[in-house]
Amino acid sequence: MSRLKDLYKSEVVAKLQEQFGYDNIMQVPKVTKITLNMGVGEGIGDKKQVEAAVADLQTLAGQKVVVTKARKSVAGFKVRGLDITVTTTAPTNEEGHALLKALNFPFRN
Repeated sequence: MSRLKDLYKSEVVAKLQEQFGYDNIMQVPKVTKITLNMGVGEGIGDKKQVEAAVADLQTLAGQKVVVTKARKSVAGFKVRGLDITVTTTAPTNEEGHALLKALNFPFRN
C-alpha cells in the first residue's frame, strides 16, 4: 500500500471520526480524484514548449498526459500555470478542509 493510504487508514480516519462524530468509518470523507491541468500559452509558436510541459507533467503525475488544444484563442490562457483540483466525498467545505489538512496538504493561510 502507498504511504498516503497507510496514513489515511491509521491516523486520518480516527481523527476525523472523533472530530465530526461519525458513527461509521464509511462516513469519513476520502479523496476520490486528483486532476492536474497546465496551460501552456507559449506552445502556440513553439512545439518544444509543449513537449517539455508534457514531460514535466508526466513526471509529476506518474501517468500519461492527455494533450488538449483550445478551440478558441483566449489571451487569458497564456498567463495560467498549474492547476491542481482535489475531489473528495466530503459533504461540506469544512469537512473537506479537515480531510486535506489531516493528509498534510499545504495551505496558504
